[in-house]
Amino acid sequence: MGRWEPNAAGRLREAAMDLYVERGFEQTTVAEIAERAGLTARTFFRYFSDKREVLFGGSVELQEHLVQALAAAPDGAPPMEAVAAALDAAAVLLGDNRKFSQRRQSVIAANVELQERELMKMASLSVAFADGLRRRGASDVDARLTAEAGVAIFRVAFERWVSEPGVKALLQVVRDSVDQLKALTAE
Repeated sequence: MGRWEPNAAGRLREAAMDLYVERGFEQTTVAEIAERAGLTARTFFRYFSDKREVLFGGSVELQEHLVQALAAAPDGAPPMEAVAAALDAAAVLLGDNRKFSQRRQSVIAANVELQERELMKMASLSVAFADGLRRRGASDVDARLTAEAGVAIFRVAFERWVSEPGVKALLQVVRDSVDQLKALTAE
């Protein structure tokens, strides 16, 4: 095996997902992931701190992307419109990788520890949204309510996108979900 391996991180991620789906997350070892990818466990740890990071490694970057999209929303946009712009950015970023997202979601759904980690990720996103909305001038209560609603919209839309056959593109599902919440609150 050579010193430099092209696309090692991608190969490790694919091997891990295959094994998680085949055997289950808990039954899969780092050594098995590395072997399936044709690499060493040492190489695995150059890219991922542990086997959970295969599933959650991009969380910080995703959150930063969403906060930047929230900040870039037009000045004077109401809080929900600013959050909707951030959700659009998330849908564009994630929307091209439905198969990976479906596999990832099935692995998370089968493991309580991973479900908790996903919930913590969503809670962190809600705090970041609320902070961003306060910086845009929203009151604390408005910021918190809108942030929680935004995260709920994203979770419901994402779950629909990965689980319902024939569902539209993630961007459209997110937009439909925003419109649905607006309609429900107008009644």
